[in-house]
Amino acid sequence: MTIKERYDAIISHFRLANPNPTTELHFRNPFETLVAVILSAQCTDKRVNMVTPALFDAYPTPQAMASATTDDLLRYIGSVSYPNSKARHLQAMSAMLIDDFNGQVPSTMEELTRLPGVGRKTANVIMGVVFHKAAIAVDTHVFRVANRTGLANGKTPLEVEKALTRHIAEEDRYNAHHWLLLHGRYVCKALKPDCLNCGINQYCKYYTKK
Repeated sequence: MTIKERYDAIISHFRLANPNPTTELHFRNPFETLVAVILSAQCTDKRVNMVTPALFDAYPTPQAMASATTDDLLRYIGSVSYPNSKARHLQAMSAMLIDDFNGQVPSTMEELTRLPGVGRKTANVIMGVVFHKAAIAVDTHVFRVANRTGLANGKTPLEVEKALTRHIAEEDRYNAHHWLLLHGRYVCKALKPDCLNCGINQYCKYYTKK
């Protein structure tokens, strides 16, 4: 199977199985999206969704969150992973939005990655979810699925991102991020991949070599 055939088969399967994938994080506007994605780093979406309603009620805008102390924010996000650093990042990120971006979430990789707590993966999520750009964010799930299936052979998230971007059509990239993420979260799990019930196992290098 050529790399093109593998991509065509896997993308076609996901397109039919889940034509309108989306993030499982809950938010109502670009600012809330950015906050939720920062909180989701190395944390489950389920846990983030448990803390964000009260957080967003208390600090609904960059101005409100920038005025909070890290201790204030910790009262709301203490149950997520790395709460101390994330509280500092949220406060500093909100302040930078006000000082440098007129209180608006920016739309480019260069601008987004200037914000505290925002790396390349987070920036790609924001560009895709908020601004509908053809961005592929590579988290642990996407990284694992891409390498297992043979869609990529990358040692770093950036290598995997470049491989996926090279082979996936621009109009499919936003959806492809969610397809691979959800597949990794619920089927192609890190410790116990459910290969027998996987809809793409016939195209997967990991499965066919077993």
